[in-house]
Amino acid sequence: MAPIDTTKTASKPHEVVIIGSGPAGHTAAIYLARANLSPVLFEGLLANGFAPGGQLTTTTDVENFPGFPDGIRGSEIMEKFRAQSVRFGTTIHTETISKVDLSSRPFKFWREGQEDQEPELTKTIIFATGAKARRMNLPGEETYWQSGISACAVCDGAVPIFRNRPLAVVGGGDSAAEEATYLTKYGSHVYVLVRRDELRASKIMAQRLLSHPKVTVLFNTIPVEAKGDGELLNAVRTKDTKTGEEKDLEVSGLFYAIGHEPATALVKGQVDLDEDGYIITQPGTSYTSVKGVFAAGDVQDKRYRQAITSAGTGCIAALEAERLLAEEESL
Repeated sequence: MAPIDTTKTASKPHEVVIIGSGPAGHTAAIYLARANLSPVLFEGLLANGFAPGGQLTTTTDVENFPGFPDGIRGSEIMEKFRAQSVRFGTTIHTETISKVDLSSRPFKFWREGQEDQEPELTKTIIFATGAKARRMNLPGEETYWQSGISACAVCDGAVPIFRNRPLAVVGGGDSAAEEATYLTKYGSHVYVLVRRDELRASKIMAQRLLSHPKVTVLFNTIPVEAKGDGELLNAVRTKDTKTGEEKDLEVSGLFYAIGHEPATALVKGQVDLDEDGYIITQPGTSYTSVKGVFAAGDVQDKRYRQAITSAGTGCIAALEAERLLAEEESL
């Protein structure tokens, strides 16, 4: 194994740089800082459309993260993550990385607004840039986001405003079928709004959905407006895509299941991505197609997308980066 070439530039490379400030990024930082690797974390300045802390900063109550039996606000738990990273010595920059060069090690990266300057260097890099749910930008969506509208049934389905109330899910694929079935545990009834006249879900998922006594699939139907009392959602205006007829569907929850967009623009063409744009990692690891580049959290996980699973992959990425650096140090 050849040693890292640090002669290309006069600046000394960091041991490890983390891009992203959600549960994955901060968990990686905590482990690396405790290993005395002086991690540098770039939390971004409205990167991917989110404040530092990622998607959880847009979530109200988090009730399924272990250690918080009474629940905790999304922004508060991310403040705690950040404080723990700082406590152990992580250097955090509230800046966005706009460009990386992963063609050789040490890797090069540039901060936003400094692209015409000499790059900074790092021996290893962890991408924890996350993903964001696709939204529909309906009239009323901003008013009722996290007050009746959500993009994660597993995260929010059990909160009191949805219990024993009619709910709606938008989408026709496996994700929509899974979310709708999950919501039947909490809602009084679940309507699935499908744009076309058939489900895109796999046969077994479609059959499970269509046969469920608490589910009604509304084909050729799209939502066109979110309505409520100014505080909470209480209805969705729907439109028949064939007839154009519009009517109100009385529901207390509207869940989007129309996909997510991983924040992988930085690495496109430099590491292997799947057909949906997620970074491909070797099963059970954070290894990408480029040695020294690791990925953790929602940027490589399109199935679970939970804070706890993101934290777990952040731990994996940190341990694997630490191991690689130790192996190369011993050469």
